[in-house]
Amino acid sequence: MPGKSESNVHPLSSRQQVSGRNPGTDYDGDLFGRIRVNRSAVERRAATLVSRRSIKQACQAAWLLKAVTCIDLTTLAGDDTPGRVKRLCQKARRPVRADLLDALGVADLGIRAGAVCVYPNFIGIAIDELAGSGIPVAAVSTGFPAGQIPLEIKLAQIRSAVEAGADEIDIVISRGKVLTGDWQGLFEEVRLFREACGEAHLKTILAAGELATLSNVAKASWVCMMAGADFIKTSTGKESVNATLPFSLVMVRAIRDYQALTGYRVGYKPAGGISKAKDALNYQVLMKEELGRDWLEPALFRFGASSLLGDIERQLEHYVSGSYSAQFRHPAG
Repeated sequence: MPGKSESNVHPLSSRQQVSGRNPGTDYDGDLFGRIRVNRSAVERRAATLVSRRSIKQACQAAWLLKAVTCIDLTTLAGDDTPGRVKRLCQKARRPVRADLLDALGVADLGIRAGAVCVYPNFIGIAIDELAGSGIPVAAVSTGFPAGQIPLEIKLAQIRSAVEAGADEIDIVISRGKVLTGDWQGLFEEVRLFREACGEAHLKTILAAGELATLSNVAKASWVCMMAGADFIKTSTGKESVNATLPFSLVMVRAIRDYQALTGYRVGYKPAGGISKAKDALNYQVLMKEELGRDWLEPALFRFGASSLLGDIERQLEHYVSGSYSAQFRHPAG
């Protein structure tokens, strides 16, 4: 919990939960300026998530089906085509093979992916393919993945994506502002992004692997939430280090403290390098233990992934049949 004097305490009770989107707060550097993260303690706690929890058999199948509903099926490659995006959208509608759902007795649950995430030029195609499904379309923006373009162009990209119909906007923060300690500048920039999003939800990508320290990760999380972020997200998936459990622990504890201070709930999205079902289980345990049951739902938790779904489906087939199938039997899109 960040240090603060009594004068900095939000007028809402720490036990009061407020409904609706996070509107953000006024900038107050005292709320996060004294944060210091003990890396060794974070790494020890993260290690216990892997060593102390074992989810097996029917319970594992149930957790993995829940994980499917929290996946942002993503394609963000230079060789993306309309056909690839269409296939991804169809997989989002029916993420698990029908015969497996029948065997598991969950065919009537309407399991689908949490969202489809694409480059802005594919928004229209994704909307058409997902029509009537209720699956949101997310688009990356603000010069993804590096973010090294002028602010005016970043804002224009957001507005263009919103006008094209995107339900969620995944922006990248200016890492240079974090590394130089320009926290107010970062706050003002993200605040402008939130305003440009309008009704579309804002997911702020920290690129945690490029922020140098866990303390910077915690502070950037606070600044983005203060500026009105609906989600905070670890990575673009393009950095050399992407989602990790230590990054995630720091970020979800910032979410917990922000909720205690303001009453507003902010979502969390680990992204990049999450490709195995066992990894998904570890992140789900983290969310359950640190934030509670509500953060196991797609409204507050997403995986940014392209290959994770294939391994989850493979694990579900193993539970049903007792044997592993070839990976090609479970295409992601």
